[in-house]
Amino acid sequence: MAEKNIVVIMGGRSSEHEVSLVSAATVIENIDTDKYNIIMVGITKEGQWKLIDTLEHLKDGSWVNGHTKAYLSPDTGRKELFLIRGDRVDGISIDVVFPVLHGMNGEDGTLQGLLELAGIPYVGCGVLASACSMDKFYTKIIVDSIGVRQAKFVGVHRAQLADMDGVIGKVEADLSYPVFVKPSKAGSSQGVSKAGDREELIRALELAAQHDAKILVEETIVGRELECAVLGGREVRASGVGEVLAADEFYSYEAKYNNEESKTIVNPELPAGKAEEIRKDAVAIFRALDCFGLSRVDFFLTDEGDEVVFNEINTLPGFTSISMYPMLWEAEGIDKPALVQELIDLAMSRYDG
Repeated sequence: MAEKNIVVIMGGRSSEHEVSLVSAATVIENIDTDKYNIIMVGITKEGQWKLIDTLEHLKDGSWVNGHTKAYLSPDTGRKELFLIRGDRVDGISIDVVFPVLHGMNGEDGTLQGLLELAGIPYVGCGVLASACSMDKFYTKIIVDSIGVRQAKFVGVHRAQLADMDGVIGKVEADLSYPVFVKPSKAGSSQGVSKAGDREELIRALELAAQHDAKILVEETIVGRELECAVLGGREVRASGVGEVLAADEFYSYEAKYNNEESKTIVNPELPAGKAEEIRKDAVAIFRALDCFGLSRVDFFLTDEGDEVVFNEINTLPGFTSISMYPMLWEAEGIDKPALVQELIDLAMSRYDG
């Protein structure tokens, strides 16, 4: 019987709730059950924490109707998950947590802060890296400091939209159409749109404001969409490069998860030296943001093929069947069980000593 307990947390209140559940199922299916007892905890869209009894209940969605509440204790001396069934409370000792939450309230440092308070080892980036990487505006400020090329941008706060003419004037003074408009802290391309003129920009800003109080308006980079996986702690390494072939005009949420014509290619043919440049920049960005464990770093390669441009970083990349992060490591000879085990080992090593 396994001696250690691992808690996999999934779901959450973000717009990426469904993607999180699919990613979590993949992670769970690749955890070594000879080493770990797997305890599944789902967070509903309303923010309720519930025990998920079986993988079947996770996959069919019936877990949301479960009656066993599950709460992490923030008490460092306990390191426990409390299971509440009616008037009965049981405490389960936790050895490590694998958060598989994408987006707000999971990937942004909030859950990581709770785990730090509890003193429980966990997979992935810490509070600072999670918070900064989730916020695209602050990511850009940090990446600017290390001299990596990225799209020019304008930051907008939701409150500024009361003076829409002023916002439009600022964007048009600094950038040329078309532009991309993104919620600063949304993931999986939720709330992202492309604006080719003033009217479209107004609609794009209003849409982004539904997802976040901070909005990023960026110049459009025309080129290939490329991704690189980074893995490690004290020692960091980058995978090869993958390419996204979006079925839509850009890699929107719909194109990413609901359009079978979107494709991902591992190790595409690139101009000489560009794959290595991407790998080098990915590691530099990972380190500049104080990342740990895993991240996927996304780039553009301009149509001329001569310029690598940083796009964004994802500190808890997807683990679905179409997700680039595990595919890139499989191409390097690290299958999903080995990848999941290495991520767990990294989590434990962060607490050594």
